[in-house]
Amino acid sequence: QVQLVESGGGLVQAGGSLRLSCAASGRTFSTNHMGWFRQTPGKEREFVAAIRWKSGSTYYADSVKGRFTISSDNAKNTVYLQMNSLKPEDTAVYYCAAALFAGVRITNSRDMDYWGKGTLVTVSS
Repeated sequence: QVQLVESGGGLVQAGGSLRLSCAASGRTFSTNHMGWFRQTPGKEREFVAAIRWKSGSTYYADSVKGRFTISSDNAKNTVYLQMNSLKPEDTAVYYCAAALFAGVRITNSRDMDYWGKGTLVTVSS
């Protein structure tokens, strides 16, 4: 089992920045990659960014490229999402997720095996 705990959400004005953290515990060595997804009421959970533990390879949704940066501290089993130039449309509950297998679709929420409870990010205009 892997436990994930997100932190760092909050209220910020448009153009501002936030950094989300996701602390992983348990059998973290069994996971291949970590991802951030977000969800607003009535919509499906959408991919934001992902990072592979070993290679450090990163992946981003087109909507956040150039504004968000995902990184990891392997020694701390923690993944970060630095969000800059925030827009009102970035408002959502942000979830951290972990996947066990390398061959899955990295952008597909259904292929993630473990989830945190989420942290709310609100961007005011």
